Amino acid sequence: MKKMMKRTSAALLGASLMLTTVVPVIHAEEQTTPLVPSISEWAIETLNEGEKYGIYSTEWYFDGFLQEIPVDKVNELLALTEKKVASLGLAENKQYKPLSVKNDNTRGDIVNRLYNIVARYDLPVGTDAVQFMKEQNILQGSPNGLQLEKKATTQQAVLLAVRFIQSTYALAEQGSKGVAWVVEDEDTLIYLLGSIHLGTPELYPFDKKLVTAFDESDALLVEANILDTEALKYYSEKAMYTDGSTLKDAVAPETYAKLEQVAKLYGLPMDQLTVQKPWMLSSALSMLAMDDSFGMTPQEMAMHGIDVYFLLNAQLQQKPVIELEGTRAQVDMFEGLSPEAQEQSLVAVLDSIIHPAEENQSEVLQEWFTSWKQGNVEEFAKGFQAMEGTSSEFNEMLFGLRDEQMAKKIMNVLEEKEGKYFVVVGSGHFLIDKNIRYHLEKNGYKVKPFYQ
Repeated sequence: MKKMMKRTSAALLGASLMLTTVVPVIHAEEQTTPLVPSISEWAIETLNEGEKYGIYSTEWYFDGFLQEIPVDKVNELLALTEKKVASLGLAENKQYKPLSVKNDNTRGDIVNRLYNIVARYDLPVGTDAVQFMKEQNILQGSPNGLQLEKKATTQQAVLLAVRFIQSTYALAEQGSKGVAWVVEDEDTLIYLLGSIHLGTPELYPFDKKLVTAFDESDALLVEANILDTEALKYYSEKAMYTDGSTLKDAVAPETYAKLEQVAKLYGLPMDQLTVQKPWMLSSALSMLAMDDSFGMTPQEMAMHGIDVYFLLNAQLQQKPVIELEGTRAQVDMFEGLSPEAQEQSLVAVLDSIIHPAEENQSEVLQEWFTSWKQGNVEEFAKGFQAMEGTSSEFNEMLFGLRDEQMAKKIMNVLEEKEGKYFVVVGSGHFLIDKNIRYHLEKNGYKVKPFYQ
């Protein structure tokens, strides 16, 4: 029974993550503060990386970010940085002798405190903190020099910590590997990365080889560009009833009663829920089945998703983004489901909230995070086995034709373009039966593991 419940939980979670998660992103945009962050434009790319590490709050951007960092903030930043490095489980340096520090919040003192974090481990960091930081491009200085005696701003301290973590993970040859493959012909190389549409700081940073592959690619290919505001507007319009009807008119009384039960459980206003179509509610409510074990809201987990990470970096690097489907197409897939299939999906989500499985979705998702981080494709794929062989209108929408069509577009790139390309789509599209890899190989292409 426990195994069956686990498989059911994995199937529900997998279904909710198979299409690019746009609902949390939309909600996040609606709730974004209108205040303008105080950050330097040249620092945005590094800060975007650092936001994923969980070592500081983005609220800092609106609270004297370019001013001298307060003692409590620098202590919090360095404590979380130390915890991030400790999670690597590295062997200790038995000859470690910490540098003396003044805790005076100068740039030089923060450099020494960061160095003390890494020097305690068996890594090639030398004995000179400033020299090490310069060699690793952590300490970059300015036209006025390194300014080690000057008090650090919050931005400067954060940038030092972010670069420090990147450097340490690279030196330790660690970082999330993901589930990835590569396919090529004589003049085109395409990297294939299976995504999880939600994430947590533990997934970051990524393996250096993976990031380098992205950086060297000419374009990013995704299911849908969820940063496209016009497409998100289309999503919002289609997801709501606009003809005066409500959900109560579309579902059975017992389904409506279950929604009322869930709404009461989470304090959700029914008048806002009933204007949403069943397929949107299924997606929006599916995350409620998770407990708060990650300490993050669904919106925050969506912004830590693999897709969002690469989309934001493509935007910052001015890298072209090519949609394999598009948000409009995905919305139309949902709209094309029969009323019965939409209600069936909603009932499954409501039941999972009212009668949670012994092993809930948080535990299943944590298993996925762990195996994705390790690059363990075989273990990661087990999470999708519960979905295979389950015949339904909803599953037929998720798989099959979608994978064949995305594979065709990837093959078009191989046949018509030259250079390197980076593909990020939901992991199930590389793992479920007759997936994208299957169609590529069926057409004569050899798909090889990214890590060999």
